[in-house]
Amino acid sequence: MLVDYIDQHRDRFGVEPICTVLRRAGMQIAPSSYYAAKTRPPSARAVADRRHLEVLQRVHAENYGVYGVRKMHAELNRRGHRIARCTVHRLMRADGLRGISRAKGPRTTIAGAGPDTRPDLLDRDFKAPAPNRVWVADITYCRTFAGWVYAAFVIDVYSRRVVGWQLSKSLRTDLALDALEMGLWTRDHAGQDTTGVIAHSDKGVQYLAVRYTQRLAEAGAVASVGSTGNSYDCESLNHHQAA
Repeated sequence: MLVDYIDQHRDRFGVEPICTVLRRAGMQIAPSSYYAAKTRPPSARAVADRRHLEVLQRVHAENYGVYGVRKMHAELNRRGHRIARCTVHRLMRADGLRGISRAKGPRTTIAGAGPDTRPDLLDRDFKAPAPNRVWVADITYCRTFAGWVYAAFVIDVYSRRVVGWQLSKSLRTDLALDALEMGLWTRDHAGQDTTGVIAHSDKGVQYLAVRYTQRLAEAGAVASVGSTGNSYDCESLNHHQAA
């Protein structure tokens, strides 16, 4: 590493002045050591590293730069190029070769700390005889250039229509509450009665909040709950999102 540094600056400062400054900084290297390193033939490890790196760069480029250490190691050995995984890791890091990682999305369902006395009125039977009889609420997320954005939805099970929705960068109660308010307003604005509608959700803390449950009571809605983060208990919503 010191030899490479001297090579980069020797034309401007000279070898001996650079070695003097390096020694003052606590890095011991004499001009004679530098010249000896320059004339010494490369070690067997350096030769092997150069050969391995050429293969690594080629395979990495052939796979569109998405392979990380694990897949690169497996691919090289599959091609008959025997190399240790630690060597792949060392050479890729030194050359700046990186793979693409599949980062997990944020967690949207966090169970409330207190007791949940809401019954499960649907028991995974997501059917309704008419509009405004069963609503399903849930929260999902999507990646944007500004980061993760959370989306709360309220869907009428009968028509599979999104009656209320809201977007936010946080998972506060207002996210779920605003989606509910929109659903109540759109139905009321259309002259439809929502009294007695079953408002089904998972056990997320947003749906257990006092303000949310109070608003359901004010609207004459009946709260229903499935299990925490269970996709089966939000089947109607998941079908709509997939579409």
